[in-house]
Amino acid sequence: MADRFSQEERGFQDPNGLGPVSELGCCGCTAPTETRPDGGLVSRREFLGVAGIIGTAGLAAAAPLETAPAEKPPRVQPIKRPLRIKPVFNCHVYPRKPQTSWRVTGAIQDEEEIRQEEAHIRNDLAELGKKAEFPLEILPLVRVETVEQAGPVAQGDFDVMLIYAARRNAPVLEALARPEKWNLMFVRHRSGPLYYMYIGAHVHYLRKRRDFFAEPAMNIHDVVVDDYEEVLRRLRALYGLKNTLGKKFVCVGGPAGWGADGKQAPEIAAKNWKFEYVTVSYDDLGRRIEAAMKDPRRVQTCQHLAQQYIRQPDVRLEIPEEAVHRAFVLNEVFLDLLEEAKTDAIAINLCMTTIMPISGTTACLPLTLLNDAGLLAFCESDFVAIPAGVLMRYIGDRPAFLCNPSWPHQGMLTVSHCTAPRRMDGKHLEPVRLLTHYESDFGAATKVEMRKGQPVTVIDADFQGRRWLGFQARILDSPFYPICRSQLDLAIHGNWQHLIEEIRGFHWILIYGEYLQEAGYAVRKAGLDWLEIG
Repeated sequence: MADRFSQEERGFQDPNGLGPVSELGCCGCTAPTETRPDGGLVSRREFLGVAGIIGTAGLAAAAPLETAPAEKPPRVQPIKRPLRIKPVFNCHVYPRKPQTSWRVTGAIQDEEEIRQEEAHIRNDLAELGKKAEFPLEILPLVRVETVEQAGPVAQGDFDVMLIYAARRNAPVLEALARPEKWNLMFVRHRSGPLYYMYIGAHVHYLRKRRDFFAEPAMNIHDVVVDDYEEVLRRLRALYGLKNTLGKKFVCVGGPAGWGADGKQAPEIAAKNWKFEYVTVSYDDLGRRIEAAMKDPRRVQTCQHLAQQYIRQPDVRLEIPEEAVHRAFVLNEVFLDLLEEAKTDAIAINLCMTTIMPISGTTACLPLTLLNDAGLLAFCESDFVAIPAGVLMRYIGDRPAFLCNPSWPHQGMLTVSHCTAPRRMDGKHLEPVRLLTHYESDFGAATKVEMRKGQPVTVIDADFQGRRWLGFQARILDSPFYPICRSQLDLAIHGNWQHLIEEIRGFHWILIYGEYLQEAGYAVRKAGLDWLEIG
């Protein structure tokens, strides 16, 4: 693919020197000064002073590449906590009583039929476990008939109780499903012997024979009839939610939030999602980068890795190679921070201006590398959108693209950013052009050529942390407009005029695949409102 911009049109400059640093942030906000993590202001002159110490120091002299060490296992592994499922069969045999209504609606009327159904459920669960593409631990099935049996089961060590509700033996279900746990109800219509709760789940259990919902442990989204694909969708959503809650982030430059109303985003994310932050100052980062660039063995390893990356068949280098070498050094420093914090998630604040003079490159390519390794890495430290990025990364088992939106029109819109994952389907690397970061024309950024025709899920989180919006779309093209490097024209599936009315926040999260149902289920479980544009 030909580069649509000449060097003159892009204002090409040497990305290995300092060069002029853009006065604009990635999203067009002016930034003549930057904010320290402690809240004070740092002038650009101070930042460029740091550059004089580090950015112009250059890489240490490296040993010949042929002596590069053999590849080692990844230094930081993705954290994936399995979802523990407790399956429970709620059934009861009623003895015959002449001249009375002794038999309850539904099949399974004797002990033999109960044993047959238990075997059926175990087989179903085995198949469910095989289909799950995420870590799932299914505990042994237990039968519960009484409140006394229900109590100890409900107190067990699990994340989700999956109740096969063949009976309505009040108050057994109430004793089983506790509001502090996640609960699902499976009932049979045509997939096996008909369960009583196929008839009674709504009126008897959820509404308690009233006109309003009165059950705190479940709602209408927690009941599934016959369809194990629907069960799997809900479990996938809960797996994503479990791994999102309590996520620890390394925050270079401190946690932040985009925009006037995003200032409270770190506090909101800590409240809604139990996020934990480990702040790394830019002074600390500068010392680490300087030490790394003065370590010949480390520089040698990074040069070797960078050249391996550049030589991949789907990588097109359009910047000097040393910018990529520096990006790999910066990536190693980020991995150091993750190792020390014992986490797999990092966010970079002030990444367009502060990182550049300190590292002699940009954070764009390192963030791509981290995401492609299965970790979580986000620019701009925007904790308005980052919770959605974490949740969708786990739901889809693939990285998330944090991007700038544009104006929906005629059923389409454009999204863009100067860093994007390449391993967008979680397995295969998409082709990439290595360019400069757009606004600064500096460093190493990625223009990932994502697949035309690919279905995607898009999430828009609001500034207040109260409501998320989601819609499905399809990639029309990967253009090359004079905006952030990784770009997509999207065809909106749904009412695009309604989308214009409902957009909140700023940054969006995009992942490959159709995961709107899982997203909505997880967001509601987290206590937020959800709007699906359909």
